[in-house]
Amino acid sequence: MQEKGTISIHTENIFPIIKKFLYSDNEIFLRELVSNASDATQKIKRLASLGQYNGELGELQVEVAFDEKKKTITISDNGIGMTAEEIKKYINQIAFSGATEFVEKFKDAKDANEIIGKFGLGFYSAFMVAEKVEIQTLSYQDGAEPASWICDGSTEFEIAQGTRTTRGTDVILYINADSEEFLSKYKLQEILDKYFKFLPTKLVFGTKTESEPDGEDKDGKPQYKSVEKENIINGAKPIWTLAPADLKDEDYLQFYKELYPFSEDPLFWIHLNVDYPFNLTGVLYFPKLKNDVEFQRNKIKLFSRQVFITDEVKDIVPEFLMLLHGVIDSPDIPLNVSRSFLQADGNVKKINSYITKKVAEKLAELFKKDRPAYEQKWNDIGIFVKYGMISEEKFYEKAKDFGLFKNTDNQYFTLEEYKEKVKATQTDKDGNVVYLYTIDPAKQDAFIQSAKKKNYDVLLMDTPIDNHFVSHIEHKLEKVQLKRVDADVADKLIDKGEKLEHALSEDQTKKVKEIFEKAINKPAYQVNIEAMNPEELPVTVTMDEFMRRMKDMAAMGGGMSFYGNMPDSYKVAINGNHKLVSKILQAEDESTQAELAKQAFDLALLSQGLLTGADLTAFVNRSVSLI
Repeated sequence: MQEKGTISIHTENIFPIIKKFLYSDNEIFLRELVSNASDATQKIKRLASLGQYNGELGELQVEVAFDEKKKTITISDNGIGMTAEEIKKYINQIAFSGATEFVEKFKDAKDANEIIGKFGLGFYSAFMVAEKVEIQTLSYQDGAEPASWICDGSTEFEIAQGTRTTRGTDVILYINADSEEFLSKYKLQEILDKYFKFLPTKLVFGTKTESEPDGEDKDGKPQYKSVEKENIINGAKPIWTLAPADLKDEDYLQFYKELYPFSEDPLFWIHLNVDYPFNLTGVLYFPKLKNDVEFQRNKIKLFSRQVFITDEVKDIVPEFLMLLHGVIDSPDIPLNVSRSFLQADGNVKKINSYITKKVAEKLAELFKKDRPAYEQKWNDIGIFVKYGMISEEKFYEKAKDFGLFKNTDNQYFTLEEYKEKVKATQTDKDGNVVYLYTIDPAKQDAFIQSAKKKNYDVLLMDTPIDNHFVSHIEHKLEKVQLKRVDADVADKLIDKGEKLEHALSEDQTKKVKEIFEKAINKPAYQVNIEAMNPEELPVTVTMDEFMRRMKDMAAMGGGMSFYGNMPDSYKVAINGNHKLVSKILQAEDESTQAELAKQAFDLALLSQGLLTGADLTAFVNRSVSLI
């Protein structure tokens, strides 16, 4: 048996394209070839179970070996094997069906992922690193003859009598000069560890030396001997392939440690298992979230039939779920395709929706089953739930029942419960229920205390996402406004149309305003004399709620750069009913008036963290002299 041929008249441009565009991502060749070998072993196992193969299965395995001198890497399996006819069909024809379209479509490709996989070209990724590829194979079929296939990276191939004597396939790569980095035990081990820790077929890569107990020495101390053992890559148990009923909490925690060795234990997890309308299994973990949201991303690993594909899962998993950790495995996600193709793929969209639904169901179940335990976890999962409520409409609809507000007294309320709690005391003259919140209870304590004196409640909104969450909730809830507790003096935060009497005459008001404007002498600070409760502070400095929110969004890259570039401006509310104001008016000379006014203003700045540098030094020195 000997045959030579040309793969296809249209494909002469394919190999240069493969070599050129896949060069940056060339370790994929090993993933593709080992996956193919594993599939071959799974197929023979399936045929045996169906009674279509009655021979000895033996121990099914894939082996990777390399020879630095001969510059070869060999991937061997004892799977289904191929006949010469099957080589022609699967290697020459199927891989190159639509080759003309392939060349046209990808001649300008920039991304390695745009090329492999789309046209069954997984096997041909071998030519990214090899100048010649040889296949030696023997089919499982009775009376089959061994066959070989050789191709040197041109469009020509040769099929001949093979040398293999046992069922299965060897793929031998003759490594090109540019790819000799792969002829290294360390490099190959690294790639195999990355992709195949959970491969369903035993994967062997050479041997490794281990110590074993070897009795005792003459002093009775334990002795050890070195033993050479098979280096098996995939010892870890892929728990997502098992039924949840067969797993204990310890199994899930142990698996989490294998995936993320230095992480704290997760809070809880979801076991995914669906076979219609797509196949998907996996385990998603809720980690203890830190405020550094970016650090948490890209921790979900995508597998296909237990082979690692990528941890870039943003098209498969909704944006807000990128904060989760864990594993998703689906044979229905096309391997190695461009991101634009992933987004357009119908299964990807269905998987995205399914995962969102399962996560919402899990959170709702935890909330209903044990609310106190759920509240204890809120500090860790709050960012994640709020992020989902902002970014996914379907998730918001479910999450409004288990998303929580937390107030400064460490009490928790659902959205509906909170509205009921505050509407009696915090409704303004226009019928809007006003929610007050703080982003920093320590820094804004004076404002919180003033609000509490009026029996107002104050929410805690101190995560990186709360600025966006506040705006979203306002948009979603009818007749609800949110104001930061330091956005105005307590009497004006919730305008109920009530007016306090002014203790000052019109002339005195004018005089006080002049004294403060002169003492402050900063155009960014606008002075107003207000009729307030005498118990409130004499001077309060605030920034308008709308302006501050826009500036905060600009600082977070929220597209409000126009506001981010505007200079800061503040309101200075002078409590005309405070006794200090009377004292200033009664002072004997202008310098004393100015000094007292400046001191009161600086105290207001200090309470807001706005007093710095030379102004802070001057304030300290003035305070000492006043004492």
